[in-house]
Amino acid sequence: MNDRNFGRVITAMVTPFDERGNVNYEVAERLADYLATHGSDGLVVCGTTGESPTLTWEEEYQLFQVVKKAVGGRAKIIAGTGSNSTKEAIEATKKAADLGLDGSLQVVPYYNKPPQEGLYEHFRAIARACPDLPLMLYNIPGRTGQNLLPETIAKLAEIENIVAVKEASGNLEQACQIHRLTPPSFAIYSGDDFLTLPLLTVGGVGVVSVASHLVGEQLQKMIQAFETGNATLAKEINIQLFPLFKVLFCTTNPIPIKAALNLKGWQVGGLRLPLCEISPNLKQNLESVLQSLSLS
Repeated sequence: MNDRNFGRVITAMVTPFDERGNVNYEVAERLADYLATHGSDGLVVCGTTGESPTLTWEEEYQLFQVVKKAVGGRAKIIAGTGSNSTKEAIEATKKAADLGLDGSLQVVPYYNKPPQEGLYEHFRAIARACPDLPLMLYNIPGRTGQNLLPETIAKLAEIENIVAVKEASGNLEQACQIHRLTPPSFAIYSGDDFLTLPLLTVGGVGVVSVASHLVGEQLQKMIQAFETGNATLAKEINIQLFPLFKVLFCTTNPIPIKAALNLKGWQVGGLRLPLCEISPNLKQNLESVLQSLSLS
């Protein structure tokens, strides 16, 4: 398992809903196909951006199958099967493995705030239960209430099928420490679009992105420019896209990206409570940024 196992640009895909709030599998299929042909090396299905907290396991399982049918073999499919219950995470991850998906995203258990040893045992148990499925750890302390420390990540990286981390602590010092403590084959992905380029400079390999719904090809170009030594071009692309990175997080994700996709005619529908529609003033700001980048 090498450090390009999942690619450079991975889209954390939204879950489309119809007018009644049911999962719109037809739109999900079309969106997955579009993303796979517009810059995405992989797709995270049923992650936070996919509103996993309000999806049932049955809906998630069907989404995995729909997306696999749409893009299997053309883009990596990474199942968001994490949970704050180790038993539930193992059961869901086994199902993803049985479907022949390419990997699983495992979020730090939320709300119950386990200590570092508990976090280690949680992820180790999932990895042992699904030894043939590559796992990506997901550290987002702003949502989970607990930070997965670099030392714990380094210990987990010794497990063969734990191959990557989505690092969304917003702390570049932490990302640098993870890179220092883990083997070269362990992949570090930015969990924040605006930190993708800075993270590349301290050992990152790519991004699990929200903005790539709209600018996947530009993100690919930025990362490739950096990797080929064209720092000037990489910086120019980053600065150009920076207003988009910021406006897509003007309120809780995935509210802005769903609004943006709807503005572009994708008909991904609304959000499930407790998430709500974007406010009129924020929607106006979003439309302005999309227009400035010729994305509307």
